[in-house]
Amino acid sequence: MNFSDQPGAHPSDIDLIIKARIDRSQIQMLCKLVEGLGHLGIVTTTNKESGDVMIQTTKYCWPELKELVLKMPLEIEFM
Repeated sequence: MNFSDQPGAHPSDIDLIIKARIDRSQIQMLCKLVEGLGHLGIVTTTNKESGDVMIQTTKYCWPELKELVLKMPLEIEFM
């Protein structure tokens, strides 16, 4: 879905940053799995020692991405 498809929507209103914590040994797998989903989001490590990550997505993609992430063989805590 393109932001221009939403009446009155601006990119800054659509962007969504989700903070999460995952075991540091699973960060690379999370990155690869989300990357494999294509357009739904991007994972950035914010603190590799504690396993903090940031998932950049949109409010329109987040419901689908969250559902898929929760089905992944990873233990993730959304903060």
